Formats: sequence, structure tokens, C-alpha cells
Amino acid sequence: MVRRFIEALPRAQASDDWQPVLAEVNPDVEIVDLDITLDTGHFRGHDSVRKWIGVWMESWESWSLEDVQVRPVGEDRAIGLFLVRARGKGSGIELSRRDALVCTLRSGKVEEVTYYNDQRQALEAVGLSE
Repeated sequence: MVRRFIEALPRAQASDDWQPVLAEVNPDVEIVDLDITLDTGHFRGHDSVRKWIGVWMESWESWSLEDVQVRPVGEDRAIGLFLVRARGKGSGIELSRRDALVCTLRSGKVEEVTYYNDQRQALEAVGLSE
């Protein structure tokens, strides 16, 4: 489910078909984004999933997630590791960065997401290291 969630995000933003993303998350999903601003971004609920990606898209013309790997962390969490490629709006600057999502799972759905722009920090947060 975590892999499907991650891989569906860029497709949903491009097509405006959010059903594949929303099918993987609880209706009251909470997203904590440690990347968007200097302050932590908090988003809650299905509508906020779109808002979260919308905030991301304020800076980027296009983006993709590649090389997605998902690892279980105990019984109710998983970490998704991936490569982000993005092109800046206006500037055309290209970004290539290894990011991560730590997901808490409940009843077969993603309940909480914490987004990291540094895989090492995410791995340390769940007690793993490379």
C-alpha cells in the first residue's frame, strides 16, 4: 500500500485523478512535511493530500519519483525511499534528491505520513541506518 501511495502521487497531480492516492489513505490521514518550508507543514484529511502536493507544486514545474523502495518497520510502520527529480518553475533548475516517507499504518491504510528530504534522517527516525 505504501508503494502504491508513493507511486500514485505524481500521476494524481498530473491527471487530477486522486482516487488511486486516496484509496490508500485513511480519511483523516495526517501528513507532516519536513521539507516544504522552514517550519513543518501539517496536513490532515483527504482534501489536505491535494493541498500538500499543491504546496509542493508552487515551486516546481514538473516532478517524478523514481527507484521506490519500501521497507517494513515493525508491524505498523513502513519507510518508503525514493529519488525525487524536479524542475523549478521559472528558473528551470533541476533537482535530484533522495527523499523518504515514513508511514504509520492502520486497518490496511496509511494513517500518518512524515516526509523527509534526507533519507538518512528518515532511516534514523525509525531506528535504521544504512
